[in-house]
Amino acid sequence: MGMLAWVMMGLALWHFTIWLPDRYWGGIVGALLGALAGAALFGFLVSGLTIPSRHATHLATAVEAIPGALIGMALVYLVGIRRERAGGSGAIGLN
Repeated sequence: MGMLAWVMMGLALWHFTIWLPDRYWGGIVGALLGALAGAALFGFLVSGLTIPSRHATHLATAVEAIPGALIGMALVYLVGIRRERAGGSGAIGLN
């Protein structure tokens, strides 16, 4: 259940990417993957490399994923900006 809480928090934070310019590597799907992977990985690390069971999952379990989701989306955003400046737009058909 802990993994579900982390992934759902990443998904919830991903919805706010519509307010930012679309410079993510892979577009909006890249932002989604960055948020989910970052939230799951960070939550896993913070929990001591274990996934909390059903009865060990609390509201704080979901909150643990917030920094990871933000870091994951920021990395995908920075890679997208870097690829855009290098000459490749990152999006299909926008060269």
